[in-house]
Amino acid sequence: MRGLCHGFRAVITPREARGGEAWSVASLARALADALWARFGVVSVQGEISGFTRASSGHCYFALRDESAQLRCVMFRQRAALVDFELRDGLQVELRAQVGLYEPRGDLQLQVESVRRFGQGALMEQFLRLKARLRAEGLFEAQRKRELPQAVRSVGIITSPQAAALHDVLVTLRRRSPQLRVIVYPASVQGAAAPAELLRALRAAQQRAEVDVLLLVRGGGSLEDLWAFNDEGLARGLAQSSIPVISGVGHETDFTIADFAADMRAPTPTAAAEMCAPAREQLLQQLGRAARALGHALQVRLGREQQRMDRLQLRLPPPARVLRDAGLHLRDLQARRRQALLAALQRRHQRLQLLRARLQALPGLDLQRRASALQGLEQRLRLGVAQRLAHQQQRVQGLQDRLRALDPSATLRRGYCLAWQDDGSVLRDAGALRAGQSIVLATAEHAASLGLAEVRAVAHPLLAGAGADKAG
Repeated sequence: MRGLCHGFRAVITPREARGGEAWSVASLARALADALWARFGVVSVQGEISGFTRASSGHCYFALRDESAQLRCVMFRQRAALVDFELRDGLQVELRAQVGLYEPRGDLQLQVESVRRFGQGALMEQFLRLKARLRAEGLFEAQRKRELPQAVRSVGIITSPQAAALHDVLVTLRRRSPQLRVIVYPASVQGAAAPAELLRALRAAQQRAEVDVLLLVRGGGSLEDLWAFNDEGLARGLAQSSIPVISGVGHETDFTIADFAADMRAPTPTAAAEMCAPAREQLLQQLGRAARALGHALQVRLGREQQRMDRLQLRLPPPARVLRDAGLHLRDLQARRRQALLAALQRRHQRLQLLRARLQALPGLDLQRRASALQGLEQRLRLGVAQRLAHQQQRVQGLQDRLRALDPSATLRRGYCLAWQDDGSVLRDAGALRAGQSIVLATAEHAASLGLAEVRAVAHPLLAGAGADKAG
């Protein structure tokens, strides 16, 4: 190769290159470009995009810089179309590019073949390690995953209320199955707080238990944008969820740990909505097929039961004969009952005649005489009771007279009185009185109004009080 010096350790001079002839600018520029390609080939460079411009042709022009230097870069349309994120100023990227020389201006430039966000390699390595560890634990096994319910009545969506994916999912659900009840469990889908919010929304949906299936959705983005769905805690929460979960994160080429841990993975949020909500026309077709199958089964069952009824009917006797036999049996029963009643009456009549004959055969039977004797005894009993009652009344009257004669009140009414001493005893002897002794007297008037027992009850506390006053 013309003018090539390995490693640029030798200085290229015009004389050395062409035996004393001078280089043309174009020749030297081509020689330098060849030397750069031979020395560096395709390299990986990290830096920040600056001065980004996309031409009408689709080619991209920008500078890659760091704190102390910058390099011009070009990325042609075919390569730029493969980038799945937006290139812009200030973005930290890692390029794979050819080192070359732009000969018309003599500028050193990098011809970019691919670009990715800076640090994506480390994130991808972390992603692969976590995926391998969780797979070894059996977290992604198909036997562990739950199937979707046959008839979905309510759908829960875990995503950000501002996400475009939510709009796509709602539009799809409304178009395919407008009868579904939809509940949104809001959570961030990007950023440091997103994993915790996603896990919290998942647990809230399980606690409330109001949906049949959950959709975990987010639109496309870079590996950093989707990193919240690579969280280990979220993956374990999805694996332990009591509600089937469909993961619809990113585009068809995007894979996250949540996709493997969920019960089903959809390539896009819209596809996730389609998986849990069959089209209304499809449901109507299924319903029509089920209705036709049910009608056919009903006809078959009805025919079978009709045949069974016919066989049973053949086994039954004719209704006229059944009624005739029943009538004969009923008349037989009536005749037997009539005979039984007549026989019972006859037996009782015979017994009555026997008892009457025995009664008439008793010796000395004179009912009239016995009735007269009974009436005489009744009169004698009444007379004896009246005499005994008069005798008892006379005796009671005598006792009352004696009681009135012995009544102390009668004695008091003749001018006497009762006297009680201070110890509550009745004074019986006037000689027993002492000078200054207190006594209580009760006349006939007191005895009549209170009674002797009440007079005594009143006298005792009076005497006690008088004694206390005297002592004081």
